[in-house]
Amino acid sequence: MYRDWESNRDLTVHGKMLDPLSHPCRALVPLLKRSLLWAPAPSLGDGSDSGLSDSEESVFSGLEDSGSDSSEDSTEGQNGAGSDEGHSRTEKTTGQQADRTPSTSPRIEATSEQGTHEYAEDSSDEEDVRNTVGNVPLQWYDDFPHVGYDLDGRRIYKPVRTRDELDQFLDKMEDPDYWRTVQDRMTGYDVRLTDEQVALVQRLQRGQFGDISFDPYEPAVDFFSGDLMIHPVTNRPADKRSFIPSLVEKEKVSRMVHAIKMGWIQPRRPQDPTPNFYDLWAQEDPSAVLGRHKMHVPAPKLALPGHAESYNPPPEYLPSEEERLAWEQQEPSERKLNFLPRKFPSLRAVPAYGRFIHERFERCLDLYLCPRQRKMRVNVDPDDLIPKLPRPRDLQPFPTCQALVYRGHSDLVRCLSVSPGGQWLASGSDDGSVRLWEVATARCMRTVSVGGVVKSVSWNPHPTICLVAVAVEDTVLLLNPALGDRLVVGSTDQMLGTFTPPEEPALQPARWLEASEEERQQGLRLRICHGKPVAQVTWHGRGDYMAVVLAAQGHTQVLIHQLSRRRSQSPFRRSHGQVQCVAFHPVRPFLLVASQRSVRLYHLLRQELTKKLMPNCKWVSSLAVHPAGDNLICGSYDSKLVWFDLDLSTKPYRVLRHHKKALRAVAFHPRYPLFASGSDDGSVIVCHGMVYNDLLQNPLLVPVKVLRGHTLTRDLGVLDVAFHPTQPWVFSSGADGTVRLFT
Repeated sequence: MYRDWESNRDLTVHGKMLDPLSHPCRALVPLLKRSLLWAPAPSLGDGSDSGLSDSEESVFSGLEDSGSDSSEDSTEGQNGAGSDEGHSRTEKTTGQQADRTPSTSPRIEATSEQGTHEYAEDSSDEEDVRNTVGNVPLQWYDDFPHVGYDLDGRRIYKPVRTRDELDQFLDKMEDPDYWRTVQDRMTGYDVRLTDEQVALVQRLQRGQFGDISFDPYEPAVDFFSGDLMIHPVTNRPADKRSFIPSLVEKEKVSRMVHAIKMGWIQPRRPQDPTPNFYDLWAQEDPSAVLGRHKMHVPAPKLALPGHAESYNPPPEYLPSEEERLAWEQQEPSERKLNFLPRKFPSLRAVPAYGRFIHERFERCLDLYLCPRQRKMRVNVDPDDLIPKLPRPRDLQPFPTCQALVYRGHSDLVRCLSVSPGGQWLASGSDDGSVRLWEVATARCMRTVSVGGVVKSVSWNPHPTICLVAVAVEDTVLLLNPALGDRLVVGSTDQMLGTFTPPEEPALQPARWLEASEEERQQGLRLRICHGKPVAQVTWHGRGDYMAVVLAAQGHTQVLIHQLSRRRSQSPFRRSHGQVQCVAFHPVRPFLLVASQRSVRLYHLLRQELTKKLMPNCKWVSSLAVHPAGDNLICGSYDSKLVWFDLDLSTKPYRVLRHHKKALRAVAFHPRYPLFASGSDDGSVIVCHGMVYNDLLQNPLLVPVKVLRGHTLTRDLGVLDVAFHPTQPWVFSSGADGTVRLFT
């Protein structure tokens, strides 16, 4: 409501506000508005504010016209000419008013100047003036283009924000005032904090007072002095309750008296200051102090002296010279008597006993260290504590003796693999060659020189594909050994030759290269180049996919290759440590990845982590999955073999410590309940591992045989083990350059 100060009349008619531009005091409205603002409004170029209209004044005083409704636009369209006339009339009237009342202008300017100085240092926000929505939740305006209304009732539109994160980052780097710029929620515009506001925020963050001139440690003012004054502080008369007995206390005392009469409260008896001593080892009787303890142990009694302690013992108790020498040579703890019996003519001739003080001291120790509590001994047969394991002869068949030795490699044999039919054996060595053996005769059928250390060899498990994957340095070689059925060999080459490369080759983490004619004569068909050293290669059960472990850091440590489409992919986005080995699940679409401290189980179709197993080992070295898929074993360099039951827990079901040195390889038999482990101590331990279909029955793990035959070379023993696919035979490759078959 506007008020006319000259006539002291309100500018309202029937509750409706009059147009201040039609009133004679319309020249005062802009100045009154400017005096109500927090800061002085910027003036026009000529410095005269009196000629501005109401809307123009709101623009220059910080109340920008942010648009209007459709009704306002239509009204402006209808009254466009009238508004222009009104503006000119306002300017004229304002000029005339200024001419008529020259004496009031200095007062108004002084008032404006005084208001400017009064609110120049005001620390309140500008939102109270610009946005007049009041105490309204701002989320009500989330779905509208405006954020509130100004003093004239016009909408304050939200600023158009087309700046992306890159522009914000450039502003952050280039604008020195970016750190002190905040967004005003009431208007949506960015506001730059002044030095005083920044200092206020910093003081509040430090837990200090907002007012910098406030002293929290100013000296206290004593309202009452410690001196005795003439007049009392208060002269209120004493209460009546100060000299009348309390009824509540009377009731409490009566209750205590009643409790004492009934014997519920016992008076305190004077304590006897004399200490209570008693003989610790006195004769026990039921009324004694120690007799009331049920688990009291009586004092150990001294053994009564016998004939040997007599000063005149019978002749049969006196030792001979040989017995005396033998007694002196014995240890004191092994002697039956701690003295030698002697014979004296009379009691008067017996000398002082030399061990008297020593034996008295031991007697005191017996009394002092005697246990005061009776310990119940459990009589358990030690044989009952040993689990009842079946006899090894009841768990046959399993390999028991060495049958064949495959000789031909000149350096340590790191890896081996058996064909799906069990007729052929492939071995890779540090001498840069891959040898193909006939299992039954130990004859070397073929030698392929690959020109580098062979880290891993894996025979394709599919019976209709004759391929061997060989990991050499940073390349995986696919060899067709041309052994066995010619139809299988021919179909394998035909399958590889039917591949047609796509028109637009996709970007892959590995390169697939065809072999040259000379290499094809040696059996090489494909090269898969990775650029990083390959540590392991393993096939999926269907024979179309294979997983490769690279000895490098990063998320590309594990790659999966598809043979039919010649595609390579990296299944992981980030790494969880150095990957040691991987294995495909035999039944489900799972991939097991073993790092140094854990084994992770990934679901390949869902592309998510299913389970994380903690083997509690220092360094996992090898991994093998049970053919049924519900159990797996891990070997570690700290000579542990860990058995996991995937349906039971993520912790080990059993930890076997049969080896004395690091485990290099573990393997399950595809058909028999057997698993084996090879170690640097040169031995292969075969264990019986029966997994029952009954989920309530735990797996039976029994070590049945320790196989030895490899000689230690460079502190290395057995480097790899593999079972025959159909027979209970086990192959082992060692650092002595040999492959041995145990049957």
